[in-house]
Amino acid sequence: MKGLIFSVKRYSIHDGPGIRVTFFMKGCPLECIWCHNPEGILPYPEKVMRTNKVGGKSFTTEEEVGKYYTVKDVIEILDRERVFINQSGGGVTFSGGEPMLQFDFLLDVLKACKTGGYHTAVDTSGYSSTENYKAIIPFTDLFLYDIKHLDDKKHLELTGVSNKIIIDNLLMLSRGGRNIMLRIPVIPGKNDDNVHMKALIDFINTMNKGNINKISLLPYHKIGSTKYRRFNRKWEMEGVEPPSTEEMKLLKELFIETGVKVKIGG
Repeated sequence: MKGLIFSVKRYSIHDGPGIRVTFFMKGCPLECIWCHNPEGILPYPEKVMRTNKVGGKSFTTEEEVGKYYTVKDVIEILDRERVFINQSGGGVTFSGGEPMLQFDFLLDVLKACKTGGYHTAVDTSGYSSTENYKAIIPFTDLFLYDIKHLDDKKHLELTGVSNKIIIDNLLMLSRGGRNIMLRIPVIPGKNDDNVHMKALIDFINTMNKGNINKISLLPYHKIGSTKYRRFNRKWEMEGVEPPSTEEMKLLKELFIETGVKVKIGG
């Protein structure tokens, strides 16, 4: 069995505790208009052109985005980093894209990682069947769970999918006492209004039974905008500026009332 991965990030410190290796799996059922990893949306390898400048001259090369890895390949990468992982209390994180879109591979590789003694995390949008999440629970130490909007109509507008199954899966994981880190993208003019943010706080307060260990407020940025031309995609966020440092600090103060550790960024 093989999984399609578009990036492997070593020495990651924002995708769970300690130093981690994060595997970004290709393919996502959502199309968030602010997505900073458009290369992770399509579930197959893509050929794109990259232009590099050397000594004042430009060179264009063709690059394939997305490579197939076996479970053995993943474990070999982790084993090479084991000393850093162990000393820092780190582990491995599967992100994307949406890792649950490659469920069979994800389940196999999570089992192998646990057998190898690695702390495991899955960074997910929540958009997969409840049965799939139940199947990976025994092999997943931490869920990094995205909440983009509580209003279903607005969620559909911003991401292309309903949030019903996302909310249902989050409640299932929370009621089951699973270890959860909530990740909330802060997108100006899309989900950052006080009404929505206060509704989010109320929702977290109602749901949290002590198993939500951190809330990460992720400020929108424009770093990924240049990728859209390479992947022949339209950039939908033209003219939208990132939230200011002061705005993020004020938002953090609001979320502190949940009693959960709040961090700006990953």
